[in-house]
Formats: sequence, structure tokens, C-alpha cells
Amino acid sequence: MKKMISSAFVLLLLAGCSSTSERPVKKQRMLDNTNQQPITTQNTAFPRTPFDEFIRESASRYSVDETLIRAIIEVESNFRPEVVSKSNAIGLMQIKASTAGRDAYRYHGKSGEPTSGDLKDPRKNIDIGTTYIRILKEQHLAGINHPQTMYYATVVAYVNGAGALLRTFDNDKGRAIAMINNLSPEEFYQHVQAKHPASQAPRYLWKVKNAYNALAVSY
Repeated sequence: MKKMISSAFVLLLLAGCSSTSERPVKKQRMLDNTNQQPITTQNTAFPRTPFDEFIRESASRYSVDETLIRAIIEVESNFRPEVVSKSNAIGLMQIKASTAGRDAYRYHGKSGEPTSGDLKDPRKNIDIGTTYIRILKEQHLAGINHPQTMYYATVVAYVNGAGALLRTFDNDKGRAIAMINNLSPEEFYQHVQAKHPASQAPRYLWKVKNAYNALAVSY
């Protein structure tokens, strides 16, 4: 009897070890502590929102970091598609029709600008906002070498325009880009905090960076 109980215990113990070894590993995003660049492991598991499909679509379509899109939406509207600012920035990514909206339309070979109804539509708003991020990186900020610096520059340009950012270095775009490339990402970040003429810009960069890092670390 004792021998039978002992055998059963060994079998249960082995079964438990087997189920533990086969348990799926949680998939996550983590930060490289040296430069706060996100390292993608097997998957990204974000908090669920009603807009996840649209965010993934746009991130893939325009080769834009999905975490950055989510961080901007969180800071801009806290995932509320109906929000309209005092300056008439509309929707999830707080798009102004006459600036970012017009630029996005032009990028797609369209004339005019989106309507208020378009910008209150979550899918269209996210598509336009992500298009604008793509334009900033591909055109206005092209030539910035370090990916972390490009990330910071894109966030600042998203809220206050690329021109205002570049002019804090030089009125000539080429010289401004060269000066940016001579800085480390941390030096660039500190430059924005100290030199950007719009007080909104450094606060916005700080908020988006924190939202981005929280999403990257926690999920």
C-alpha cells in the first residue's frame, strides 16, 4: 500500500513539473535601460480599447511604432473620440484639419482637408494622425540619425511643428539636423526642455515619454 501511494505521489509530481514547463511565457515589451528604447519580445499586450484594430492597422500601414500612437492618443484625448480643443483640434489624436489634416490629405494625393465628422471618426482620425507622424519622420525630420532622438523630435514636432523645433538649433534645416546629430538623445531632450519657445512642448514631450514608457514596461 505504501509503495502504491509513493508511486502515485511521484506521478503527480512529474505531471506538475510538466504542466509548469509547458505554461506559455507572458509576452511583453521591455525597455533597454541604457537609452529607453523599447525592445519587442514575442508580442505586445496593451490594455484593451475600442480602437485597437484601427491603431494596429495604421501602425502597420505607415510603419509607425504602435506604442507611440497609443501614447499620443492617451495624452491628447485619453481615448475619447469626441474631444474638441479650444483651438479646434479634434478627436483621438487631436488633429487640426487645416494643418495636420491638410498635410495628410496631400500625402495621399487628395485635395482639401478632413471635415469635423471625419476627425470624430476613430478610424479616420487615427489614420490621419499616423499619416502625419509618418510625414514628420519621412520629410520634416529626415536626416536625424539616432532612433531615440528621432522619437523625441517626432513627439515635439507633433505638438508644435517641426519648424519651431528645428529653429531652436538653426534657421537652416540642414545645419539644424547636423547640430541635432551632434547631440546624444539625452542632450537633445534637455535642449527641448530648456530652449523650446513654446512652454507646451517640453511638458508634452515629458507626458508622452512617460505614457510610452508605462505602456512599454507594464505590458
